[in-house]
Amino acid sequence: MSTIFENEHLRIETETADIPWLKVFTQLPYREMSEVPAAIKFEIYDTLDIIEKEMIAYYHPDKINIASFGNYVPHVHWHIMARFRNDSHFPEPMWGSEQRKSQLNLPSFETFCKKIRTTLQEVTNEY
Repeated sequence: MSTIFENEHLRIETETADIPWLKVFTQLPYREMSEVPAAIKFEIYDTLDIIEKEMIAYYHPDKINIASFGNYVPHVHWHIMARFRNDSHFPEPMWGSEQRKSQLNLPSFETFCKKIRTTLQEVTNEY
């Protein structure tokens, strides 16, 4: 895991997996979404929207999964994943049982992360 973007309110990290997977964290350790100030909530939703659209355009997945649990890490964060019919867990969640061994032939995750970083740097100047 590595941090690919960070600003005053949010941090985006990668998750090691066979699919493109990012996590969006609040900088302050809010336990629940209801504790997050409205302006930061809007920034989270805008960030998820940007990442989803970029994942769709770059990877052409069968589905995008967005989840927020926080049971193990009680800090508001969101997982956003590009899913493919032939990925290791599809149609199950990535936390579920592996369905098959997969070897996805996807475009560079590093290039994708650089694109996300650049896009978010441009957008966060608006906040």
